[in-house]
Amino acid sequence: MYSVIKILYSYWSYLVLLVLIYAISNALIRKINGNDFNSKDLRLSLFGLIFSHFQLLIGLILYFVSPWFSKWSKLGIGTVMKNSQMRLNLVEYPFTNIIAIILITMGWSLHKKQSEPGKKFLRIILFYSLGLLLLLCIIPKQS
Repeated sequence: MYSVIKILYSYWSYLVLLVLIYAISNALIRKINGNDFNSKDLRLSLFGLIFSHFQLLIGLILYFVSPWFSKWSKLGIGTVMKNSQMRLNLVEYPFTNIIAIILITMGWSLHKKQSEPGKKFLRIILFYSLGLLLLLCIIPKQS
C-alpha cells in the first residue's frame, strides 16, 4: 500500500506543479494586460487550490503509512531531530508542504475579498508563487 500511495503522490505532485505554474502564469499575463477577472481565471485558481489540497491529503496518508513514521515511537523525538535524514522526512518535508498549502489557501481566500481585478490577480500571483516556491524547494531533498 505504501508504494502505491508513494507513486500516486509523486505523479500528483508534478500535476500540482503544472497547474500552479499555469494558474500563476495566467494571473501574471492577465494582470499585465489589465484584463478583468473572469470565470476562466476563477476556475484555474480554484483548480490550483483543489489540486494542492488533494496533494496534502495524499501526503498526510503517505506520512502515516510510511516506514519513517514508526521512527517517532521507536527512537523518540530527540533521536529523530538529531538525525538529518529522519528530521527531513518526518518534520521538515511535511511542515514545508503544509506551509505551502496554507499560502495557496490564503491566496485563494484573499483574492475573493478583492473587488478590483488587478488586486485579485496580484493575490493569486503572490501567494500561489510563494506556495509553489516552497514546494519546489523541498522536491530535490525528498526520498
